[in-house]
Amino acid sequence: MHDIYFWAIAVLAVIIVALSKSGLVGSLGLVGVPLLSLVMPAREAAGMMLPLLLVMDAIAVWTYRKDADWRILWIMLPGAFIGTAIGWLLWSFVSDDMVLLFVGILTLLFILDALLPIRKKLEGLPPSKGWGATWGGLAGFTSFISHTGGPPFQIYVLPQRLTPVAFSGTTAFFFAIVNTAKLVPYFFLGQLNVANLSTAAFLAPLAIAGVVTGVWLVRRISVKRFYQLTYWLVFLLALYIIYKGAMGVFFSGAAA
Repeated sequence: MHDIYFWAIAVLAVIIVALSKSGLVGSLGLVGVPLLSLVMPAREAAGMMLPLLLVMDAIAVWTYRKDADWRILWIMLPGAFIGTAIGWLLWSFVSDDMVLLFVGILTLLFILDALLPIRKKLEGLPPSKGWGATWGGLAGFTSFISHTGGPPFQIYVLPQRLTPVAFSGTTAFFFAIVNTAKLVPYFFLGQLNVANLSTAAFLAPLAIAGVVTGVWLVRRISVKRFYQLTYWLVFLLALYIIYKGAMGVFFSGAAA
């Protein structure tokens, strides 16, 4: 049985991730596992979130079924599958905090780079296959370990300056495919147990409602406001996950 504190954190995490899945708040969804880690082990949190992510993915894919940029997806997905396989192999050796710290630093550098004049010259250029495969691989790896694949994915896709709907559609298809690929490894790693699946089933209606609400908002927000909101949220999240990861990597032993 879970207490009120657990359910409060779980509900908040699911709402945030659901809004992210709709494309409204970009990488904000990566706080799902860190938030849940306040009330349960991070690896169990990742296992519980996967079925919910797949439910959200199904709604997002259906909603944006005609809006994905498959040019980008064909470039990124091969790398993502390799990153997923590496994540499976390194599951026992790489901690959640290490991944969070790595993703946080990477994301912060991305945001700082976005503030430089050279970023404006790069935006809108055709996506490089090698560059896209690299970021796709990092997205697949970090997604497998802790469902934090958003920042690596966005580092490659945001500069393409897609419309909000096309960006949301491309994101929806990418992570729907990646999350589906994680099902078999998660099963063999014991992450899809009865307790996790039961909790996920209870939270599923909330996940559906959050995605539907976010989709409604995405179709009504301006392109300029959309990207302003996304960049600022990614910046704040970078600071948060750097803090979260650093505390776990460098100070967990001292706290113990």
